[in-house]
Amino acid sequence: MRHVTTRALAGGLLVVPVLCTTAIPAPAVEQAAPAPTHTSTQTPRDTWVAAWATAPQGVYPVGWAVGQPGSTDAKGLTRIPELPNDEARDQTLRMIVRPTLDGDVWRLRLSNAFGTTPVTFGAVSLAEQDSGSSIKPDTRTRVTFGGDRQVTLAPGEVRASDPISFRVRGGGDDHVAVSLSVEGRSGPMTWHAASFATSYVAARDSGDHTRETSGASFTGSTTSWFYVAGLDVRSRDVGTVVALGDSITDGWFSTLNGDDRWPDQLERRLRARGGPTLSVVNQGIGGNMVTGIGRPAGGCTPCDGPPLGDRLQRDVISQPGVRAVILLEGINDLGGGDASAESVIAGMKRAVNRLHAHGIPMIGATITPSGGADDGYGTAATDAKRRQVNHFIRTSGTFDDVADFAAAVEDPRDPSRLKPEYATNSTTGGPGDKLHPGRAGFTAMANAVDLDELTHLATKGRPAK
Repeated sequence: MRHVTTRALAGGLLVVPVLCTTAIPAPAVEQAAPAPTHTSTQTPRDTWVAAWATAPQGVYPVGWAVGQPGSTDAKGLTRIPELPNDEARDQTLRMIVRPTLDGDVWRLRLSNAFGTTPVTFGAVSLAEQDSGSSIKPDTRTRVTFGGDRQVTLAPGEVRASDPISFRVRGGGDDHVAVSLSVEGRSGPMTWHAASFATSYVAARDSGDHTRETSGASFTGSTTSWFYVAGLDVRSRDVGTVVALGDSITDGWFSTLNGDDRWPDQLERRLRARGGPTLSVVNQGIGGNMVTGIGRPAGGCTPCDGPPLGDRLQRDVISQPGVRAVILLEGINDLGGGDASAESVIAGMKRAVNRLHAHGIPMIGATITPSGGADDGYGTAATDAKRRQVNHFIRTSGTFDDVADFAAAVEDPRDPSRLKPEYATNSTTGGPGDKLHPGRAGFTAMANAVDLDELTHLATKGRPAK
């Protein structure tokens, strides 16, 4: 097991937490594909691989949104003007995503995981983004489901499209526009709150604009993703690395539309290095926890999404082509929920054992410091628990390898705090919150991953128990 530290640069971001007591329904059991077999003896063949994915976390607007246009209510929830009554109605959403692989045959996954009513999409399309809400005309491609252009998702349902002939050759730098025409009322909307990417919303009751190339009808914008869960490519000798975690993995304080979260930068390191082709998909959720302890009274536990153990099947095991996982999580348990170090360690052990049972190796990332942050995050007691968990990650042998993110970003003069050059806000500017690293901190974290060990684990895997 190697313990790698790294160099750093400079950057930052700022996010305002939302507080609420709104309850959200638990997601229905999703219809996941069987977990792939993780061995090195398979005959090379074309298979589905996740090139982009996000973790559905709840019902809009309950969640930790960042940079969201609109007004904020007394509970701290920000609502997009184009979605009155917290739902879509006869209007088109244009979601912008960045697949990290090239390819010619694709599959789109849509999710109504947290919906309580069916939602119907009258038309769905893919296209290469031109700029803003506009798309390149010669790239627009219709998406069908079971041969039909219309698809209805039942409450809790996840649906994969038919194979799509669609050319992506950007080497991980192309952005794809997924246009969804909502027919009638959507009901409660499944979303991922903090995308750190601008997507677009047409006016209510304006109808189907999936074929529109200019983007002129998309008068609203959002920094969240609605209904999209994954974009898979048909490929050979390729695998997926899942970055699993909380807001620090989700990208808080990364550059808006900059694609510079630590998983983004890790993917670029892998691509520049050459060798086995691996995508990196981000399954971070702001506020997420290892345990089910939740927030104290007055906090917004539903904003944090399902705890780690409840989402392993959906967000890791069922991801097409998954070969390895990097876990960075625990600070919300320790600082936001006042969980014990022992309970976080126990939750991590359960997660590792569960993934090992499916032949999926897990790299443990040490928890980054939060000294000086607000509430319980910045206390000496929280830092002592963080150090205890990090000692377990580094020395127990539970994980298949260690990415020492803490060592990469800690201030050597006070290891309970981030280095000053990392504690800035790359999203909205200004000082950071002493909890989330900025862009430069994410660079240091991505550089702390041992590419040789990650590639070895991802190509060799573990025998399933």
